[in-house]
Amino acid sequence: MSPTEFASAVTAITSAFGDPTRREIYLFAHSNAEGVTASEVAEQFALHANVARHHLDKLAAGGYLEITTVRGAGGAGRPSKRYRTASDEVMLDVPVRQDDVLIELLGRALNELGPERASKLAEEVGEQYGRTMAAAMGDQTTRSFRSALHAVADALSAHGFAAHAEKEGGALRIVTEHCPFGEAAVEHPVICAVDRGMVKGMLGSLYGETSVEVMSSVPGGDDHCVTSFDD
Repeated sequence: MSPTEFASAVTAITSAFGDPTRREIYLFAHSNAEGVTASEVAEQFALHANVARHHLDKLAAGGYLEITTVRGAGGAGRPSKRYRTASDEVMLDVPVRQDDVLIELLGRALNELGPERASKLAEEVGEQYGRTMAAAMGDQTTRSFRSALHAVADALSAHGFAAHAEKEGGALRIVTEHCPFGEAAVEHPVICAVDRGMVKGMLGSLYGETSVEVMSSVPGGDDHCVTSFDD
């Protein structure tokens, strides 16, 4: 399997999962008859505006929200997008399923590659994707490692990882409480290298090259995944 094919499989599997934050955003939009903007969602959930917009666009693409364009008073200024629920009925069936065919394909490909090569390839794919994620954030010139880490955690959450940055014993780390790869990561722990690569790629773009290490993981029997750094 080539890096491109591997990346396609990983992306497809990730997109097949929902995200707890996205569900809360949907409920927030549903509670506002006039709809919500990305800025309002960002403020409500303490997210970067681009991360909030990503969640809203995902919900719109799935048919859960409708997008309307509203101009400011007197028609001045740039029009803003408002996201409204497409139905008065609350729909919480944001896809949280995995594609069995892709999971099987990924598992067999990893077994064929062997653990060392598979881990290297997975991290390379993750790092490349992480840099793409960072570029999508727009102007993200970061002044500190802390602010970069929080931006990375927000971006991971937007992609289904339910992540947050925290301080532990004087060191900063990212804690991930939900993995969009689900049982696939438990069956094939090498997939965790994708997460590590994504964090490494984003930090490399937002802050600078940083050593990234997964200290604990659900596939390893832990309650959640923890990523630590040597900044």
